[in-house]
Amino acid sequence: MFAKSSYEGTREQQYTLLIQQVEALIHDEPNRIANLANAAALLGQFLSDVNWVGFYLLDQTQGKNELVLGPFQGMPACVRIPLGRGVCGTSAARRETVLVPDVHAFPGHIACDAASQSEIVVPILLGDELIGVLDIDSPIINRFDTIDQQYLEQFVQKLAAAM
Repeated sequence: MFAKSSYEGTREQQYTLLIQQVEALIHDEPNRIANLANAAALLGQFLSDVNWVGFYLLDQTQGKNELVLGPFQGMPACVRIPLGRGVCGTSAARRETVLVPDVHAFPGHIACDAASQSEIVVPILLGDELIGVLDIDSPIINRFDTIDQQYLEQFVQKLAAAM
């Protein structure tokens, strides 16, 4: 598991600081992969009780319409996920955040890391265009809530604006 940030304060205050940090990291950097790599590392250091943090990017080359593994922190992961499959593919297809308290109760869950118990996936949208998803797994059931959702959606919006 990743270590939690040493910053004290409410969760809302901690997330606000995280968003400020990602803004500083991506400021004036046009490279998408570099920004996503730094964002994954930042989330991995900030969030407690998570075992995987990363991005899947939409791949539509050669007639494909699937997510492909991007920058991440954690165990090796599934490389390709069709839209509509698993939590990531469902979030991408619906273009909405999917918060899963218990991944074993999610129909069609794709288990890349057997330790994962809960998950949140936030789509990365640039206008109406799907860029990919932010995927965060935890070894704890019911790890994520609406506060996580609200601030992770803001975090992703900052990333998308830099793309």
